[in-house]
Amino acid sequence: MSSTGSFLNTGSLVIGAMPRRTISLCFESMDLARIIDSVLRRSTSPPSGSESHIALGKWGEDEASRHLKRIGWKILRRNFRAPGGGEVDLVCRDHDTLVFAEVKTRRSEELGRPLAAVDRKKQQLIRRGALYWLRLLEMPDITFRFDVVEVLATDPVEIRVIESAFTLPDPLRY
Repeated sequence: MSSTGSFLNTGSLVIGAMPRRTISLCFESMDLARIIDSVLRRSTSPPSGSESHIALGKWGEDEASRHLKRIGWKILRRNFRAPGGGEVDLVCRDHDTLVFAEVKTRRSEELGRPLAAVDRKKQQLIRRGALYWLRLLEMPDITFRFDVVEVLATDPVEIRVIESAFTLPDPLRY
């Protein structure tokens, strides 16, 4: 053994190990309960009103993902983007059903429900992303649906899952 580390001799093979540095954390001047509270608030509190709608949307997707996992769904992919403009916020599995979910987050319902923002154009983008996903799976014989997850950044946070919020048009059914 040398002063810079230890060595393991395994016949003709010599493996060197560097010494480990000790890392110590000093909480002398910090209240542990306050630190834990701060960390928990950072992960569950919505961004402030001065932050962008992008930050609010990402926070809402995080909240929606946690909620869906709590109720037993499996998140397969977040923010799936297909060539040609298709997009799906969350691709999930709810038991035997594949779910393409759009997450809409709002600070309040003063201007209407978040579901109202999923207009025909947005539905078309989601459908395009979903159909591309299904083509990647070689169009399996699988049950799927389009859900909208509403996240209200209120105290407490309110999350609503609107199952089968829209469908494929008849000519696109398979």
